[in-house]
Amino acid sequence: MLKLVITENDSKSFQNSLEQEMQKPIKHFETELLKIRTGRAHTSLIEDVMVVAYGNTAPLKQLAVLSAPEAKLLTIQPWDPSIIEAIEKGLQNADLGITPLNDGKIIRIQLPDMSSNRREELIKILGKKLEECRVSIRNVRRDFNNFIRDAKKDKQISENFFNRLGDVLQDVTDKFIKQAEQLADKKEKDIRTV
Repeated sequence: MLKLVITENDSKSFQNSLEQEMQKPIKHFETELLKIRTGRAHTSLIEDVMVVAYGNTAPLKQLAVLSAPEAKLLTIQPWDPSIIEAIEKGLQNADLGITPLNDGKIIRIQLPDMSSNRREELIKILGKKLEECRVSIRNVRRDFNNFIRDAKKDKQISENFFNRLGDVLQDVTDKFIKQAEQLADKKEKDIRTV
């Protein structure tokens, strides 16, 4: 629930609160973008792969050192070499389209070149993630709009101030949606780069 106090002619604190809330979907979107593979290897591709070890399930990043020493190579060095087979099995079960190579100490993953079909699939996934981000931003706008509408109805703010806050609300929403679209465009260029 939105906790905000509006005082007449104080649109700056309203705008700051709004921007803080809209930053959350952008941060989430940036995290999601890291998980979409481009032509370069990145540890975020595998860090959240779940591995069954010691009778529990844990993300790979808690069980091993992950690195990307080359553009198309990921390496995984477990803290405890006895769980290397469990890590290998977790990677195979993750359905990432990769084949782990286990030498007993380190697991290497050589990333294949992406086919044009795979690139198009990733661009579709990117589009879905972008739309989710836009919806989240619009939900924040809706919550803030409901809040100022109720404040106007309860005579806490004037009609003029309500209109001014509505303009601020739309300007900030447009700014954050544009930011999300710019992030998506940059990621799409990375995906299309061979």
